[in-house]
Amino acid sequence: MPRTRVFTRITFFCAMTFSLLAVAQAQVKQDALAKVKATEELAWKNAEQIWEWAEPGYQEKQSSALLAAWLEQAGFRIEHGVANIPTAFTATIGEGKPVLAILGEFDALPGLSQRSVPYQDKPDGGYYGHGCGHHLFGVASATAAIALAEQIKSGKLKGTLRFYGCPAEEGGSAKVFLARAGLFSDVDAALHWHPSSRNAAGDRSSLARIAVKFRFHGKSAHAAAAPDQGRSALDAVELTNFGTQLLREHVPDGTRIHYIITSGGDAPNVVPNFAEVYYYVRHPSSDVVREVYKRVVKCAEAGALGTETRLEIHNEGGIVEILPNNALSEVTRKNLEELNDLGYSSEDLEFALKLQSTLSAPKSLDSIKTVINTRGETGQGSTDVGDVSWNVPTTGFNAACWVPGTPGHSWQAVACGKTMIAKNGMMLAARVLTATAVDLFESPEVIAQGKQELARRLGERKYKPLVTPEQQPPLDYRKRMGASK
Repeated sequence: MPRTRVFTRITFFCAMTFSLLAVAQAQVKQDALAKVKATEELAWKNAEQIWEWAEPGYQEKQSSALLAAWLEQAGFRIEHGVANIPTAFTATIGEGKPVLAILGEFDALPGLSQRSVPYQDKPDGGYYGHGCGHHLFGVASATAAIALAEQIKSGKLKGTLRFYGCPAEEGGSAKVFLARAGLFSDVDAALHWHPSSRNAAGDRSSLARIAVKFRFHGKSAHAAAAPDQGRSALDAVELTNFGTQLLREHVPDGTRIHYIITSGGDAPNVVPNFAEVYYYVRHPSSDVVREVYKRVVKCAEAGALGTETRLEIHNEGGIVEILPNNALSEVTRKNLEELNDLGYSSEDLEFALKLQSTLSAPKSLDSIKTVINTRGETGQGSTDVGDVSWNVPTTGFNAACWVPGTPGHSWQAVACGKTMIAKNGMMLAARVLTATAVDLFESPEVIAQGKQELARRLGERKYKPLVTPEQQPPLDYRKRMGASK
């Protein structure tokens, strides 16, 4: 047989094989997406329940238990209390390589409890609210995991899928402790998403952050009759804050330093014997954060020295910046663009227009129909996903779950969180996670490219957490101060 004819037949058979594989992969993806659709109403019921509970970081007992039980019923093997964190868990199904991780969060924020109405209202009997949409985050991730599990159990997908129940993202740095415990050591790629007021993909970096509480202990005395016998812990806080204001002029560009006074005394005629101030230090580089943090500590030490009070430094955790992974993010962005079908019903539109009237920077409602490419950007928030990304190739995206222009950590975000706008965005996220995971399971070359890119970005650097080796998860960091004197 002539060599040309043999070559032609080989080419034909290779093309046919590739075509059949592509068809099979497409069918697996469609089957998995159909499972997402079939799970929609239960997923939304679970998201509404977690929205109602609105549990703060490290205290998400009910939310964590709900997600773990849901995954266990779907056939996942559950490990509770991982990394010495009661509300953290992993749920695993399948075996062998590749090992794909899907991250899920479920903590709420303080001071944001609202009703789901398009105007600011008094908290409805609560203090915490889902102003960052984590009631949607964990549920969408679990929905995707359950849909993928069906394909793994049927043998259509080969490998291991692991859901990570991640508490206390909002300042508690839980993923740092998960990473430090080696829980990502066998993972080949990690997927995450986040609610937003827009659809966006193209992995971007974030701000590294250290959180710390400075607690000052002084002496009580009658503020009028015996002020000389008192040593004001509140004065120490104020000196610390003043010193930090002066420091702002002498830090690298891009540095963010912000704080709140969490305890400042109980009565003006009593010299406060206890006061606390809670600080965040942020920058796009974790190395810069380390150095600026040392200088903020000196301001606190000066505050204690000048007021003759005792300083107690309570580290609340630190998180490094996200290392982007363009190899993986291209897969995610393609799926988000193809699957985005968001739009507003007449009821959604009425709610959105009313809510927009309360926003300082509203955006076009039509913007939910597009996907923004954020490749090369540095976001101005911080997330403990950064610590995952230094250990394993990681990719994420945003899905529009809030009215365009809604800022995160706001009452408006809480109000959106129980609407069909949020439900539709959540289910879009579940579909994108599902489709991306199928692509990665079926494309070992893309995972290899992601690992190579991570190695290039790291270079000679090693992962160095912004927590000390002996530091334990700050399980009480959301405790409202006043009693701790």
